[in-house]
Amino acid sequence: MKPKRPTLRLVWYSLATLLAVFAYFYGLDSQHIPKNGDEYPYEHITRLTADSGKLLPLQSQLDHMRNTKPPLLFWQGIASTDWGRNWTLWNLRYPSVIYTLLTAAMLFTLGRKLAGTPETGFIAALTFLAFFTTYRFGRPFLTNPPEVFWIFLPFFVLLYWRQAYASRWMVPLLLGIVIGIGFLYKSFALGLPVTLGLGGWYLHRRRYRVAEFLKQDAPKVLIAIAVAVAMFALWFVFDPDPQAVWNEFVVGENAGKFDPHGPGYLSKLFWGGSSIWSYALAFLTDPGLLTFPVVGLFFVTYQRRSSLSNEEKLLWIWIAALFLSFALPSQRSGRYLLAAMPAVALLCALNWQQISRKAFVSSLVLAGALIAGIAYLAVRLQSDMPGTQLYPQTFWLLIAGTGVLALLAVAIPALTRPVVNVIALLVLLCFAAFLRPFDGALGNYSAQARQYAGGKEVWVPCNFRAMDEGYRFMLPGALIHGYDQDQNLSAGELAARYPLFAVQQALNDNTPNAGCADCTVIGQRLDIRGRQSSAELKEMFLHGRVFQHLFVREILLASPAGGKITPEPTPAQECR
Repeated sequence: MKPKRPTLRLVWYSLATLLAVFAYFYGLDSQHIPKNGDEYPYEHITRLTADSGKLLPLQSQLDHMRNTKPPLLFWQGIASTDWGRNWTLWNLRYPSVIYTLLTAAMLFTLGRKLAGTPETGFIAALTFLAFFTTYRFGRPFLTNPPEVFWIFLPFFVLLYWRQAYASRWMVPLLLGIVIGIGFLYKSFALGLPVTLGLGGWYLHRRRYRVAEFLKQDAPKVLIAIAVAVAMFALWFVFDPDPQAVWNEFVVGENAGKFDPHGPGYLSKLFWGGSSIWSYALAFLTDPGLLTFPVVGLFFVTYQRRSSLSNEEKLLWIWIAALFLSFALPSQRSGRYLLAAMPAVALLCALNWQQISRKAFVSSLVLAGALIAGIAYLAVRLQSDMPGTQLYPQTFWLLIAGTGVLALLAVAIPALTRPVVNVIALLVLLCFAAFLRPFDGALGNYSAQARQYAGGKEVWVPCNFRAMDEGYRFMLPGALIHGYDQDQNLSAGELAARYPLFAVQQALNDNTPNAGCADCTVIGQRLDIRGRQSSAELKEMFLHGRVFQHLFVREILLASPAGGKITPEPTPAQECR
């Protein structure tokens, strides 16, 4: 009987891995996946650069948002969309998922090698994929997935092939090329944590004999970083306007992060949303449902601090290098610690059995609460739309099955650890399935509306820079412009300005034509509002007015009087 248990567990973890892959690709074309608003300007720059027919210089109509990132992400988008000819969210995003899955594959390989069992490898990969920030930033068209992969790859090499330390110049040269690719996706600023990390690893290998490290290993680190910087410098060589790259990226995008923008550096260091405390807390909040096991990891590591393995110490050195490096700028964000999440996931896997079961049970209880919340929102939304079936039976089976599995994992100790990552992934899948109606027929304009808008100028609501880029996927062929949603203009005021525009109204607001009697309804769709005001968030959490501020009906209106009033230019508005 003994050989069967490991076999069954491997079958379980293999199926869990397939679930993770499915969860990461499911709904990848959605407008509403968890993401960061930077995806909109990145889409904008990619689209215009592709339209130019040249890889450089990067193109943009956004103020101070042209050379906001190095060119590799935009070139990746150009390649995956065939120079914009296949302009879909799926084509823009699938390379991100591939990068994320490749990072998970590295963790599987390391976990299996370091622990001597494939089970630990599966746990490391699944833990990384079950982190909410991996799901949020590892799927959209953002720099994070390639950044995490290329920056972790050198440390994977040194951790997997120990003989790589002995190479005098070949391995450092190859590592420099790998790091340089990461620089060309994100920034040369990654050079600081990478230098500290590599230096710390080589120094640790020398048992902190500084003189020996300086003589034997410091040149290797210098070779790697010099090659990486030289690769990044190719951007200046091939860009027709290197001065703009310097001003917009080096000075504006990087040096600008040291500007406290109001309060002094020390004041911002200790207080506010960018303080060192909120930044440090990201280690615990980034994992999402797995926050409690990560807290347990820190506790176990402190208890075992005198008996940590060599590999564990190296991983903690890399985490410390990242934390210290990104604590220096005035702008601190938990997003900067995404490159540390592979190491955190691997450390969790190596300490999986030592972490208290209570931590895993706490995650399962939190997952149960989230499942109940998703089910409640789905029931409420369905009740507000009688006569329309929003969710199929498979959605409710998914909700019920996830809830039952979570209860079993809480009740049966033998299931707790093997099931917790699966539950976290299922909760992400439940959330994606809950959002699916907003991307189907109900969440998109009809074919007739898209045909009507084709070739016409359409004004759409926008409360974040380049947010109107999302409408180019919903109204292909239309000439999209954004208007500042925060101006709170009525449909009548918009109708006086624009001949064809979209306006949003609450689901429970049944005012015909959104209050514009002279307008013609071209189409409508369901949508989810983002970026609520502080007053609206207060009403949502304290008074339960979720549906009034979260779910909206968007109506596309044609106005015969549109264009008679010319709006005043608003250069500061968030759309552009």
